[in-house]
Amino acid sequence: MDRRLLFASTLCFLLAFIRPLLAQSASGNRFAAAARWTFPVLSAGFLLQTAFLYLRGRELGRCPLTNLFEVMVFVSWATVLFYFLVGNAYRLSPLGAFTAPLAFVLQAVALLAPLDRPPSGSRVVLAARVDPWLEFHAAFSVLAYGAFALAAISGALYLWQERQLKSRHLGVAFFQLPPIGDLGRVNGRLLALGFALLTLGLAAGWVALGVPSSRLHFGWALTTWLLYGFLAVAALGWKKLAPRRLATLSVLALVIAFATLWGITFIPA
Repeated sequence: MDRRLLFASTLCFLLAFIRPLLAQSASGNRFAAAARWTFPVLSAGFLLQTAFLYLRGRELGRCPLTNLFEVMVFVSWATVLFYFLVGNAYRLSPLGAFTAPLAFVLQAVALLAPLDRPPSGSRVVLAARVDPWLEFHAAFSVLAYGAFALAAISGALYLWQERQLKSRHLGVAFFQLPPIGDLGRVNGRLLALGFALLTLGLAAGWVALGVPSSRLHFGWALTTWLLYGFLAVAALGWKKLAPRRLATLSVLALVIAFATLWGITFIPA
């Protein structure tokens, strides 16, 4: 039952960006209508995601972050969650048409790849009872990845809009997107928020597990934390960095962050 909910959620995310994509070559009014249609479909997908995570968590008796399959679904859920929070606060509802593809890809890979299995090896913590600090570590680390993902999406849109403005070839979608200044501000604030969540998650992991025994695991975690720490400092204005460069780095940083998903300490199943 839970996988059927996830499949339905993934289908909603596919529909949420297919219609605006097909409407790009149409008139502005048609694209605007397609973008507005995205919100209810994305909402339905999010509710189905939430139901899946609730049922999986109830079945496991803990936060559903016990393997890479669940982590990828949780990152997808967190990205959509931050879209709803940011979209309402900054009136960036058209951003949903660009959030849906990432949510779709994450869940499609999770469903198609053989990832839904109990964790094994050194990352499994052998304990009769799950340490709440470990759950805190996993949950906040994954929430941080959701913020980083939406920051990268807003950064990519910032770069796209800037390129169109410089080339003076403005497409239909350009006039429906949020103002470029708003995208720059949202990009920076999401980077700062994600860094704060990641710091809390890593601190909880330190309390629960101490220093990771794997040097590679520790190195990836430290590299990701330092990279986003630099971006957060730049976003808060403590170090001057042009919005264009910050947007570019937020996109590149997400690639590095997703490469470290395997390094999140899973909760023992």
